Amino acid sequence: MKKLVLALTLGLSLAACKEDTAGIPAPVAMTSEALGHYCQMFVADHPGPKAQIHLKGYAAPLWFSQVTDAVAYVSDPERPAEITAIYVSDMGAAESWTIPGENNWLAAGDAHFVIESGQPGGMGLPEAIPFAEAAAAQAFTDRNGGRVVRFDEVPEAYARPDMEVMAGQPTHGGTH
Repeated sequence: MKKLVLALTLGLSLAACKEDTAGIPAPVAMTSEALGHYCQMFVADHPGPKAQIHLKGYAAPLWFSQVTDAVAYVSDPERPAEITAIYVSDMGAAESWTIPGENNWLAAGDAHFVIESGQPGGMGLPEAIPFAEAAAAQAFTDRNGGRVVRFDEVPEAYARPDMEVMAGQPTHGGTH
């Protein structure tokens, strides 16, 4: 009897795991019509990595012209729904900084992010630049400075820079 109860419990636990995994939406290909959540401008018109956030109960993702905008959104307590998935551009698979790709998405939790580099994001602000491979992120820092962190280690202050301070600083011209 104990074996039967254990088998049923294990079976139900595995079924619950499958349901949780099945509930995670897949990334969506970026199109020329995708609008940035904050700026309401076409995401594809800006260089650098992008992000998409999926919300529970919403069919389409929210798009972000910069990954740091997605980091800022995650820390916003006034979201309309629970976040079910966050995807970011894999800049290691990007054609170039200008063309980050339409389908090279990876889960934000799996990415290695370069922050504090000389490469600004698509909106000209500090950027968290994602890579699938740690070696690619390190190679980027070797060329452009910065440091490698995980998504949950990107400081909120980095994603929400003080614009008065930023106005007095020159823009860095790093490249990918």
